[in-house]
Amino acid sequence: MMGLRPGSVDPRAERWVGPVFAGVGIAALAVCTIIAATQRHGDPAQWRTTLLLAAASGLWLLVLIPVFPQRTRKPWLAVGFFVVLLAGATVLTARLDPFTAFASIGYPIAFVLFPTRWSIFAAAATAVVPLLAKGIWQPSPPWITAVSIVGPILYVAWFVGAENEQRRRTNEKLAQSNARLETALTENAELHAQLLTRAREAGVLDERQRMAREIHDTVAQGLTGIVTQLQAADRATETADRQRHLDHVHTLAKDSLTEARRAVQALRPEPLADSHLPEALADLASRVSGTSGARVTTDVEGDARPLLPELEVTLYRVAQEALANAEKHAHASRVGITLTYAGDLVMLDIRDDGTGFAPGERGDGTGFGLEAMRQRVQRVAGSLAIESAPGEGTAVHAEFPAIPSPGTA
Repeated sequence: MMGLRPGSVDPRAERWVGPVFAGVGIAALAVCTIIAATQRHGDPAQWRTTLLLAAASGLWLLVLIPVFPQRTRKPWLAVGFFVVLLAGATVLTARLDPFTAFASIGYPIAFVLFPTRWSIFAAAATAVVPLLAKGIWQPSPPWITAVSIVGPILYVAWFVGAENEQRRRTNEKLAQSNARLETALTENAELHAQLLTRAREAGVLDERQRMAREIHDTVAQGLTGIVTQLQAADRATETADRQRHLDHVHTLAKDSLTEARRAVQALRPEPLADSHLPEALADLASRVSGTSGARVTTDVEGDARPLLPELEVTLYRVAQEALANAEKHAHASRVGITLTYAGDLVMLDIRDDGTGFAPGERGDGTGFGLEAMRQRVQRVAGSLAIESAPGEGTAVHAEFPAIPSPGTA
């Protein structure tokens, strides 16, 4: 009735279910009373008693309005209301047959007032008690039996149909959801395959770029130094000078081989393995001074502290590339390296007094060395600036966020 199923009431209908059912019950009671007035009902005193019972039942139906919202918190109120209503309907039905129709109001009220399990018992009591009140051995009119038995059957049939329809809709929604889920899973599998392919491609490209940078910073620079020292040895006139250059060749070859092996294994440069960045830069400056003849100085400003290993490697490689360029291309006689720790930033400056270059020659990103330097800086969220002019030397400035090494304060 009214789209309601046993034990389920739309929350939006909570406010009007009680008044509506009370109104319907009072209307049914009024109709039954009018019909009963047209029938024989004994002496006037008996009729007056019937009217008083009908009026009391109508007033009692109004109690449903405050009881209905509290049916779950105070179930005993719902039970008490229904028992009194059923008793009134039973007495009226026993007095006059037309009130049997009024007793049928107990079916829908039972289904909305009680949970599903208990509503079945309340509906059964509504069907059985009025019939018993008429007398087990006294025949009842056929229409009374029809109202008492067919009514519950029709409601149960409606309820079963509503449940089947609800189940059918639920199954359809579930099938649609499964279809959408299957489609989404297929799309996700395709996207996952694409992501894996792109990840592999990106990994291969990244590894190629890493190896290219490492080979340039280790093997290529080492071979360049070896060639330079061999040429110097050929030009040397003194045996001691020739031996000194050959010793440099031996050292460069050994260091280059070590760095090449570490690059293949993706390890930190050997100078950083056992010392901090400032010491590694000082050692690099000393080695470049010994092989190139240029005067290379290092200076540290601020409080030195351990940084993220990848960040320290980048700073070291930038300094290494800048010194190699100053030696090979700028032919500088003096190079200054300044490492600055400033709060949440770390900066590296390399300045030389070499020949310099005009933008677009080698310093505008066209040489692999400078491009590799930029790639390294970008990988650790840093910035790189190169200033140079013919005959005015070159200045390299790299700036990074000072990310501390894991495990340090």
